[in-house]
Amino acid sequence: MIDLLPYARTRYATKAYDPARKIPAPLIEQLRELLRLSPSSVNLQPWHVVVASTDIGKARIAKAAHGIYAYNAPKIVNASHVFVLCTRHTLTDAHVDAILEQEARDGRFPTTQVRQTRRETLFGYADMHRYAHRDVQAWMEKQTYIALGILLMGAGVLEVDAVPMEGFDSDMLDHELGLRERGFTGTVLVSLGYHSADDFNANLPKSRFPMETLFTDI
Repeated sequence: MIDLLPYARTRYATKAYDPARKIPAPLIEQLRELLRLSPSSVNLQPWHVVVASTDIGKARIAKAAHGIYAYNAPKIVNASHVFVLCTRHTLTDAHVDAILEQEARDGRFPTTQVRQTRRETLFGYADMHRYAHRDVQAWMEKQTYIALGILLMGAGVLEVDAVPMEGFDSDMLDHELGLRERGFTGTVLVSLGYHSADDFNANLPKSRFPMETLFTDI
């Protein structure tokens, strides 16, 4: 049996990175694949990921860490890699059709009736959030945060340090990376690498509410 608890207990939000240490390429490929395989509601996959591994790429992202967000800039430029998790800013019929086409290529529809039922389900959920609930952006962002959780846990298992960041100028980031022209907006940044000796958070105890506060058994 695989015991994930040691990784969950030791991973933490890294506050300072060692710029000299780089994540090996095979580990980055595993993290990319974990993100690709992340679950989402009705297989929506409303995300796109920009990966920066060069100094130039990280500097472009760090432009969005200015003013009140300047404290995040070193976590971006000193990290080995930075993943920008982006979310679609609209849910189009074309995207829903693209999901169906991919599922068909992957062999998920043994009959045309199964495909038609699946289409009705997908568009049913899409229309519910677009028109009835009118919360489609929040719904899609929830899926992106599922992917974020998968990424953070995967990094912990691979013994790669990570920190998620919402503290950035989203307008500047979207402009710098040309995200809106592609139908996306930056949702959360994740810096990945290996912590430096002056990372104050590395040796602090983890703080979480106790089991009896968190869980109710019925």
